[in-house]
Amino acid sequence: MPHTHHTTLISADELAELLAAAPAGVARFDCRFDLADTGAGEAAYAAGHIPGAQYLHLDRDLSGRKTGANGRHPLPSRDALVATLADRGLRQGQQVVAYDAQGGAYAARLWWLLRWLGHDAVAVLDGGLQAWQAAGQPLTREMPQPARGDFRASAPLESTVDADAVLANLTSRTRTVIDARAPDRYRGENETIDPVGGHIPGALNRFFKDNLTADGRFKTGRELREQFAELLAGAEPNRVILQCGSGVTACHNALALEIAGLHGASLYPGSWSEWSADPARPVATGPNP
Repeated sequence: MPHTHHTTLISADELAELLAAAPAGVARFDCRFDLADTGAGEAAYAAGHIPGAQYLHLDRDLSGRKTGANGRHPLPSRDALVATLADRGLRQGQQVVAYDAQGGAYAARLWWLLRWLGHDAVAVLDGGLQAWQAAGQPLTREMPQPARGDFRASAPLESTVDADAVLANLTSRTRTVIDARAPDRYRGENETIDPVGGHIPGALNRFFKDNLTADGRFKTGRELREQFAELLAGAEPNRVILQCGSGVTACHNALALEIAGLHGASLYPGSWSEWSADPARPVATGPNP
């Protein structure tokens, strides 16, 4: 087992080295997904994936049951998620590497969920499958069949807030809400996914893709720290609430904050899809203040 854990990002070269040295020490999960075609990620996985990787499906594995009032990707129960991961062979303390081909948008959800289960040895493959292939590393169609692992949850390393807390914050203004969606959706334009366009009043917009460089890798910790510091304008990171459309790309901002050394933000898992499902909750439109 490698003695140092990767807890935010891992490069393609670092992953290749780990797999060459101790393949059994690393649990690899392919999180590729497309909101518009929910079978596309799994089909891409079947066509070729990082050797030893298993597929986790956003709707089936990384989300819970939808009620129509709790958002499009509610969190799974901790017990259900632990069972899913143990079934896939995950062991206590084992290094996890999550990857996708979407700039980390879906891999970051698994990163956040594992931290929520108390597991900090989890990293997102920086640059995703594209970086792995650009480094000349192989893909396989072989489906791994791991023995069941002994993974179990411990005290969460991540916190959540619910819609009531976000609503109360509209009055108290003690916390800063950051919305990870694209600027046009934040403004209430071109909304194609949720029935209502706009954003939570007072929320600031930080499009998750702004965490990446042109080649799809994360910006440096220093650069991310400067950009988030500007956005937060003195607000403490542990008073930040992260949201997006359905609690997925908000995890990308959570990862970026962690890379930046800004710890303690909370996730609002229901996000815009839950917030906007209740017509009594206020809606704002227009540009980032």
